[in-house]
Amino acid sequence: MAYTPPHEQATTAADEIPAQVVRDLHERMIRIRLFETEAGKLMEAGKLPGFLHLYVGQEAVAAGVMAALHDDDQITSTHRGHGHAVAKGVSFRQMYAELYGRVTGACLGRGGSMHINDVTLGMLGANGIVGAGIPIAVGAAFAARYKGEDSIAVTFFGDGATNIGSFHEAANMAAVLRLPVLFVCENNGYAEFTPQSKHMLLTDVADRAAAYGMPSVIVDGMDAVAVHAAAVDAVARARAGEGPMMIEAKTYRYYDHQGVKGLRHPYRSQEEVDEWKARDPIDLLEARAVADGTATRAELDEVWRRTREEIAEAIAHAEASPLPDTADLLLNVYSG
Repeated sequence: MAYTPPHEQATTAADEIPAQVVRDLHERMIRIRLFETEAGKLMEAGKLPGFLHLYVGQEAVAAGVMAALHDDDQITSTHRGHGHAVAKGVSFRQMYAELYGRVTGACLGRGGSMHINDVTLGMLGANGIVGAGIPIAVGAAFAARYKGEDSIAVTFFGDGATNIGSFHEAANMAAVLRLPVLFVCENNGYAEFTPQSKHMLLTDVADRAAAYGMPSVIVDGMDAVAVHAAAVDAVARARAGEGPMMIEAKTYRYYDHQGVKGLRHPYRSQEEVDEWKARDPIDLLEARAVADGTATRAELDEVWRRTREEIAEAIAHAEASPLPDTADLLLNVYSG
C-alpha cells in the first residue's frame, strides 16, 4: 500500500498565532532545508566521510516543536538528526565542521552526522541506534523533576522505533511517574525501506500511547503551524506537571533512507514522492504567510538569500579547519 499524504483537515490558521512565530517557523525550516541540501551535495561530491540521513521534507516537525520550547528544554534525536540540531540552535559552522570531521565541529570532529550534540543548547544528541534516544529523554525529564527545574524533555523518533523495547519501557515509566516529557513520532511511512503497513498492523502510531495511559494527538506533519499548535499544548501540559503526551506527525522524507541517491532500491514510487512534494511544508507556509499579510514575498526571499550566504561561509570555515590530532585520540574516551 502506498504511503499517501493526509487529507486536507482542519488545522490552526496562521492568524491564530503571532506573526513573529510564523516567521520563526519559516526561518527554521529554511535553515534546515538549505543545510541539508548543501550537505547532500557535499556527500555526493565525496567531500564528507561517513553516512548522511537527510531530513529534507520533514522540516515542519522540527521547526514546529522547537519553536515551542525554552532554551533550557532538552531534546534527543535520531540518525536523521541534522534538522533537530539546526532547529534547536546548533550553528552552521559547528554542524558542517562536524560533518567534515574537523576539530571545530560540535563534537570536535568525533561524532559525525549521527552523533551530533550540543548539551549547552539542550541538544543531547543524535543517535545511530533506533529508539535509543527515547529513554535518554525520559531520564532527562526525571532529572529535571528531581532537581526542581522547570524544563521539559522532548524525544524524536520514527514509526519503526515504536516497535523497539526501549520505546515501550520509556513510555511506561514516563506515564507512571508523570514526567515532563513529550514523545514526538515523525511518521514518514517507512522504517528504512519497510512501509509501515509491513511492520505494524496499526494505521496510527499514536494509538500505542493509550496502552500507557498517555494522551496523544495526530497532526499533519507537513503543516508547521499545526505541529506548533499541538506542541505548544503538549509542552504546556508537561510543564504544568500533567505528565507526558505523544504527538504523531504524518510527514515524509524526500530523499532515500541514506544520502540523496541512496541504494537505488525501488521501495516507493516516484508518483508517491511527487504527491507528497506537492504539499511541501515550506511552500505551504509561504503561501499562507503571503496570503494573510504575515510576510511579503520579498521578505521571504531575503531569508533564503541570507541563509545561503551563512551556509557558504560555514562550509568555507569547515574546509579550512584542521583535522583532529592523533595525539588526542583518547581524549574524552571512557571505559568502565
